[in-house]
Amino acid sequence: MKDLGRLSIEAFKSSAKTPVALILDNIRSGLNIGSVFRTADAFALEKLILCGITARPPHREILKTALGSTDSVDWLYYEQSVDAVEALRQSNWSIWAVEQTTGSVLLQDFVPQPGIRYAFILGNEVHGVDSALLPYCDGAVEIPQFGTKHSLNVAVAAGIVAWDLVKRIRLESSFT
Repeated sequence: MKDLGRLSIEAFKSSAKTPVALILDNIRSGLNIGSVFRTADAFALEKLILCGITARPPHREILKTALGSTDSVDWLYYEQSVDAVEALRQSNWSIWAVEQTTGSVLLQDFVPQPGIRYAFILGNEVHGVDSALLPYCDGAVEIPQFGTKHSLNVAVAAGIVAWDLVKRIRLESSFT
């Protein structure tokens, strides 16, 4: 790992973070949750928020795919997703659902603004983001898709959204 220039957990925890949080709304699969932890570590996201039935570390399936990132990524748990959203809103986060819904913005058309911290809600593998959360959101982003299913695995969707934001915020912009 030293040859790859990887940070220690301590150095990672004190390093600059991408001003993005992912909210996992009632995710069923521990393997998906672990994959999102790894994505959050890879892109130095500010934190993960686990809600409802979403399992929490040290769940065996999470640890299997997280590969230690549960130690490096800051995370919180809320029994109710709406409580997580309200807490973030009170801390001046901009809340967005990752969902195909009326008025959603295509991901490539979403333009993050300097000085804003963004939280993106990723929904249940079967039902998506709980529709009761949509009124609490500043908007929704949709990942363009061209196949027959028009849905992605939640961990894949998290990776696409995280990469797109990291590219725009950390690599193409000077506002971090």
